[in-house]
Amino acid sequence: MKYNKLGDSNLNVSEICLGTMTYGQQNTIEEAHQQLDYAVAEGINFLDAAEMYPVPTKAETQGKTEEYIGEWLVKQQRDKLIIATKIAGQNPKMTWISGGKNQVDRPNIQQAIEDSLRRLKTDYIDLYQIHWPDRYVPLFGAPDYDPKNERDTTPIAEQLEVFAELIQAGKIRYLGVSNETAWGVCEFCHLAEKVGLPKIVSIQNAFSLVNRIFHINIAEACRFNNVGLMAYSPLAFGLLTGKYLHGVPENSRVALFPGFEQRYRKTNLTEAITAYVEIAHKNNMTPAQLALAYVRSRWFVASTIIGATTMEQLKENISSVEINLTEEIIAEIDEVHAKYPNPTP
Repeated sequence: MKYNKLGDSNLNVSEICLGTMTYGQQNTIEEAHQQLDYAVAEGINFLDAAEMYPVPTKAETQGKTEEYIGEWLVKQQRDKLIIATKIAGQNPKMTWISGGKNQVDRPNIQQAIEDSLRRLKTDYIDLYQIHWPDRYVPLFGAPDYDPKNERDTTPIAEQLEVFAELIQAGKIRYLGVSNETAWGVCEFCHLAEKVGLPKIVSIQNAFSLVNRIFHINIAEACRFNNVGLMAYSPLAFGLLTGKYLHGVPENSRVALFPGFEQRYRKTNLTEAITAYVEIAHKNNMTPAQLALAYVRSRWFVASTIIGATTMEQLKENISSVEINLTEEIIAEIDEVHAKYPNPTP
């Protein structure tokens, strides 16, 4: 396992980050702890959670993911681990979080951090992230940006002021964003420098073989602002494993939560995945290993977030760190991308 410095923080994070959004929904607490034990034994020191987890989020289970991690964390050497979690952005449908009035403002930030600290059974969070922007932006595969959808939002400078107080109080160490845009990255960094407030060190956005949108312009913004990418959904909701090419396996996420994968069901997706699966098999690796090795190989990726519901999946995903793609394999991948560019942006 290799470790990378996350942005301009002093956090050296494992190149694989263990995502935990299935804990409390698809995974029991015993299964979660088994995964956590194995991941740490394999050299992973970076865990990612969120106040709204598990997914799909609902009132009955919200917060269980952090609770499961907390029960495990109290038995570990806390200073050896890097714990990341997130505050939910605006979503009036999530009435069980802040009564549906979950703007990223002072009262909600203060409540969210206290709730996460309590559930995680820790005194501090290493990386605290804004799960999605407080302002309007197209999210999760939504159509193009439309100014007509603008809404009331807490100014970024005001958000940073509250996070600065939490850093000063020792409750969080560093700040990150998620599902952000190039403009958002630049604005967060510019305002932090201008006003003397904490600068973001990371961004957590989707990036995979079938979604390379990040590479177009957000990568440039992150490069010049020294913001590291935590790449989520590197397997495109499991579709890049190829297991859905011939139907929907029993107990898979798509089977359990039909319609939940619609972000990824787009034109040319099947054709692209079929081609990537062929490349993987031709080069004696699994499709999942190819997909994860590709994400890990990109210069702007600080850590690749993996998720698994079984130990077999977890072991396969972690084993991808042993694979380094040759220039020839990258060229094959780029040929497929040129033919089927970004089917799931």
